[in-house]
Amino acid sequence: MLKIRLQRVGRKHDPSFRVVLTDSKNGPKSGKFLEVLGNYDPKKDVRKVNGERVKELMSQGAQISDTLHNILVSEKVIIGKKINVLPKKSPVVNEKAVAEAKAKEEAEAKAKAEAKIREEGEAKEKAEEENKETEEQKNIETKTEEKIEETPVVEVEEIAKTEEAPVEEVK
Repeated sequence: MLKIRLQRVGRKHDPSFRVVLTDSKNGPKSGKFLEVLGNYDPKKDVRKVNGERVKELMSQGAQISDTLHNILVSEKVIIGKKINVLPKKSPVVNEKAVAEAKAKEEAEAKAKAEAKIREEGEAKEKAEEENKETEEQKNIETKTEEKIEETPVVEVEEIAKTEEAPVEEVK
């Protein structure tokens, strides 16, 4: 099957590409191609593609690569939407890192729960202490009232009789 794709021809750190027609079995770096259909320089953003020849080859059954499809859409050689050319594979997941992250989350959740319980306990203790203080104050007040009630009321005359002093009446 014939394929139209990009072939890199630039130097190191200076990429430039040819648009080539090649057999799908040939690798992109093999250098084997049947026809050059244009070029693409991404640094200078220069795109030259023989659009009529590309359309003719596509009608005969040649497939185009996703990146070249996007270039042809942006050059308005073909009509359509651009294709996402990012890797289709899911990223490799480091199981050890995932397990550590999960353990860390669980530890944080446990610490939060313990802190919440501790705060509730402290609030209860404070409330109990306040209740005890108010109860102690009530007890003190009732005891003082009882002491006042228990103290014997002695009339002045009785005191005078016990001391045997002359009593003057207070008017």
